[in-house]
Formats: sequence, structure tokens, C-alpha cells
Amino acid sequence: MTTMKQFHWFWAWDDEKEEAWLREMAQKGWHFKSVTLPGYYYFEKGEPRNDFYRLDFFINPKAKADYLQLFLDAGWDYLGEMGSWQYFRKTASDGDVLEIFSDNESKSKKYQRILLFLIVFLPIYINAINLLNKHQDTFTLVLTFFMFMFMIFYGYGIIRLGVRINQLKKKI
Repeated sequence: MTTMKQFHWFWAWDDEKEEAWLREMAQKGWHFKSVTLPGYYYFEKGEPRNDFYRLDFFINPKAKADYLQLFLDAGWDYLGEMGSWQYFRKTASDGDVLEIFSDNESKSKKYQRILLFLIVFLPIYINAINLLNKHQDTFTLVLTFFMFMFMIFYGYGIIRLGVRINQLKKKI
């Protein structure tokens, strides 16, 4: 069977774009198998299908069996995870649009879970930068610079998720 590995980057707030891209790939006959960090997607060649892909952010390992059962009962195939992102697929009849979250409040809660995850780790990350600043060797200075640059993206991500949550809440 023919397989393909493709790099593609999506931000957490762009999960709908990722879902649409995976759908386009399935319509071309490339069926999603897995994804690894930092964005390597693995596909298997087959017949074109009308597949919908949906992602959810779920971090509670104790409740995962019940969580997955809800999706399986609704006819979704569980494809695996990357980090805490869960990947689901379901083939639709022509004209159907399949969703795992049918309301904006549920979609907003998904982004709130991601935001909470980022905020919980923010103090740890800041403390790591502060610890590095106590040393003044060249390696530490370079590492501190890269961590500071990452911190800018981290902050940007927090802001973008907040904006996405507010957009969805205005539609409720």
C-alpha cells in the first residue's frame, strides 16, 4: 500500500483549517493515519472518500475510555492523538456536514481547555527563564534568547485563543 509523509503546520486555534485540509486529502484519496510533532502527517493511498475529520483537545487520562466511547457510539472512528489533540473521522453521505460539537458553547469550551493548559504551564516556563538568567555563560545566553522568542509565540497563542473564545461566545 502506498503511503505518504507530509509536513503541515497548524496553530491550536486553526483546528478547523486542519480538519478541512484532512478532508481535502481524503477526497483526493489520501487517508490520514497519524500525526507526530512538529506536524508530520502520515497518509495511506486509497479510493477518494467523503470523510470528515474532527479534532478535540482532551487531557483527562482517567476519563478517556468513557470519552472515546461517546464518539464511538456516535459512529466516529478514533484515529489517535498528538499531544492532547484527539483525531476522529467519519464518512458522510453527500450533502452531510458532520460535527462533534454542534454548538458554539461546546466549541468555546474546547478552546478554554487549551487556554487553561497553556496558562498552567506559564509560571513554570517563566521560572525556567529566571533560573537561566542567573548564569552568564554564552550557551545560557543563547538558550535564554531562544526561550524568550518562544515566550513571544506562547503569549501570542494565549491571545489568539482568547480572541477565538470571545468570537464563539458572541455567537452564543
